[in-house]
Amino acid sequence: MTLFMDVHNIEGGVTADDVAGAHAADVQTQDKFGVSYLKYWVDEEAGKIFCLVESPDAETAHTVHREAHGLVADEIYPVKEFS
Repeated sequence: MTLFMDVHNIEGGVTADDVAGAHAADVQTQDKFGVSYLKYWVDEEAGKIFCLVESPDAETAHTVHREAHGLVADEIYPVKEFS
């Protein structure tokens, strides 16, 4: 599994409540694809959402978003965690 950080850009801003709902939908969908959405961060005013996900590959992470709620990330990057 690879760790990814994805970035969504939502014009006009976004609410934390809306993102919480989308994250819950990801969590309900993820097991079917062998993916684990771990955490997310939101900048409501700027309309930025950042999702940390373990996935076999970037496309599978996109597939979960697409099926769960349709909001596919604009960018996705493989990342490594350091203490």
